[in-house]
Order: sequence, then C-alpha cells, then structure tokens
Amino acid sequence: MNILQSFKESLQHSSPPSNLGPILKSLWYDAKGDWDSAHAQVDQLNDRDSAWVHAYLHRKEGDLWNADYWYGRAKKNRPDVTLEEEWEKLLELFLTK
Repeated sequence: MNILQSFKESLQHSSPPSNLGPILKSLWYDAKGDWDSAHAQVDQLNDRDSAWVHAYLHRKEGDLWNADYWYGRAKKNRPDVTLEEEWEKLLELFLTK
C-alpha cells in the first residue's frame, strides 16, 4: 500500500494518525469536513508550507482576500484548479516531504 492510499484510508477513523505533523493533520481534518480543526493546525505557524495550506483553507472557506494574503506569504498565486485538485496536490507534496 502506498503512502497516499494509507493516508486516505486513515480518513475512516475518528482521529488522525499520531505520526502526522500539523500540515498533514490540517489536510486530514479538512478532508473530514472539520474546517476549524484544520485551520487550528496551521493558524499559528509561519513557514511557507503552512501558509500555503492556510491559504487553501481560506479559499475553501470563500474568504478570497484572506486566502490571497496567505498565498502571498507562501510565495504562491491562487491556483486556477478546483479545491479538490489543490487538496490532492498539497497532500501529495507534503506526504513526500
């Protein structure tokens, strides 16, 4: 089983795997529909990777001004892809980092 498949299968559980860092926990909670918990994982972090996930979450929330602020902090532009595609890209990137 590959790491992406393993991550997605973990979504069947009520809590994230204990070995996930804040970014992957954020993506896990987001996939479970818990925006507040997802946001709490990255809200106080200041690195570019966390800012990118933070931006994605505000984009999903519909707060594009705030999303664009965080995309800027991540040195990224708001993508022209669906939220699902961005989530997949983030997940694949951070699972392999």
